[in-house]
Amino acid sequence: MNNRTAAAVFSGVGQPMTSRNASRRARRRRGQAGFTLIELLVVLVILGLLAALAGPRVISYLGGAKSDTARLQVENFKSALDLYRLDTGVYPTTQQGLGALVKNPGNAPGWKGPYVDSPAVPMDPWGNAYLYRAPGEHGAYDLYTLGSDKAPGGSGEAADVTSWGS
Repeated sequence: MNNRTAAAVFSGVGQPMTSRNASRRARRRRGQAGFTLIELLVVLVILGLLAALAGPRVISYLGGAKSDTARLQVENFKSALDLYRLDTGVYPTTQQGLGALVKNPGNAPGWKGPYVDSPAVPMDPWGNAYLYRAPGEHGAYDLYTLGSDKAPGGSGEAADVTSWGS
């Protein structure tokens, strides 16, 4: 047997290369390429348990984010209203509303706005307009949103977010 024939007959492990051995090897490779049904089911059960345990906590964080956003927006409006008062000497009236922070109401001498960065007065996180009253019942002005339930009072996400505290 010459060198060329010997290389063709033997594979790297010393066994003759036959079509029968080649097909066994191919079957073995194909069988090892994927996951078994049991492995996939175990992974799905683990993912389901994680979702069941972590899901409610994530949902509560997302819900609280809207209240936090409303609180931050009220604080930003308070700062803008204070700047407006510094420039004009008075807070906007109830009729002028928060729109006076974006566009000169026409009768506000010293107006140097706009006092907010957006082209229109932002809505609250639930898609409603912020409520503004000047003079207010709790101070020089009252600025508030009624929360997710759109009704006075409430708790959690339905709680009112106000400029005068709780």
